[in-house]
Amino acid sequence: MNRRLCLLFLSSLCWSCPGAALAENWPSKPIRLIIPFAPGGSADTLGRIFAHALSDELGQRVYAENRGGAGGVVAAAQVARAEPDGYTLMVSGIASHVIGPALNTNVDYDPIQDFTHIAYLGGPPIVWVAHPSLGVTTFEGLLKLLRGRTEPLSYGSPGPGTQGHLVAASLIQKLALPLVHVPYKGANPVMLDVVAGHIRLASVSWTTALPHIRARSVVPLAITASRRFAEFPTVPTLKELGYPDLVATAWFSLSGPSGIPPEIVHRLNVEVTRALDGPLLRRELDQEGISVESMDPDSFAQFVKAEIARWTPIVRASGATAE
Repeated sequence: MNRRLCLLFLSSLCWSCPGAALAENWPSKPIRLIIPFAPGGSADTLGRIFAHALSDELGQRVYAENRGGAGGVVAAAQVARAEPDGYTLMVSGIASHVIGPALNTNVDYDPIQDFTHIAYLGGPPIVWVAHPSLGVTTFEGLLKLLRGRTEPLSYGSPGPGTQGHLVAASLIQKLALPLVHVPYKGANPVMLDVVAGHIRLASVSWTTALPHIRARSVVPLAITASRRFAEFPTVPTLKELGYPDLVATAWFSLSGPSGIPPEIVHRLNVEVTRALDGPLLRRELDQEGISVESMDPDSFAQFVKAEIARWTPIVRASGATAE
């Protein structure tokens, strides 16, 4: 009799904990990974690499779905409203969860409370590139050129409030540089104009600039990485040039709606970490100029909070507004 009562109690306990039952059977169907930008660029590259890696690890298809708009805000709002069952995830990042809310305080989600932040994926640093016709090959050479000019020089970025713009705005403020911002609608258009010589200086992500750097169509002057890249040992970091507060990446991450069962969050974090430790994936990301780092869910959530505190004042001081 006691054994029967115990079994009935355990059965009722399982039914009262749907999250535990969900986690036990997860994943039992394909998982949607929303990429909050159009195809091409760092977010799309990283998202598709991890969709493939997680498909292998989880034994279920993880399919990427591009849903661009408002610098990631449109996709983030959609994911915040999704069922927290582990079947709708997104490539979150500094654009959707730090810069977007700072640019527009009317976004209809809280970047911390409305999300389950699962894992840090990585991202490329920002690089300053120049067209060869500018006649500079180093960051120091650029500063010398600027200080000798009577007219401001134009520089391009992927748009107002993007990290390329914010890094440039920070340096302009620190050094009183005579530079005028020319915002573009995306990183690829600005790079095409730099390569064509229509604009001779830009602050963009390393991944976007990398093919043009390899082709020697543009000259890399400095990067915001914590250390130099082995493939380009002569390109210095802004940190070693005296700007340690400008170690920064256009980072991306894996997030979902608030309330995903902890067991699913842990499983996803473990699988992301395992994928990051794989030599083939590391090599593929290195070729794209994407730096990676493993974080557990709690550490990553704290990282997001720290990035919000770090960049929000810079966004607002830059004068950038949501378009």
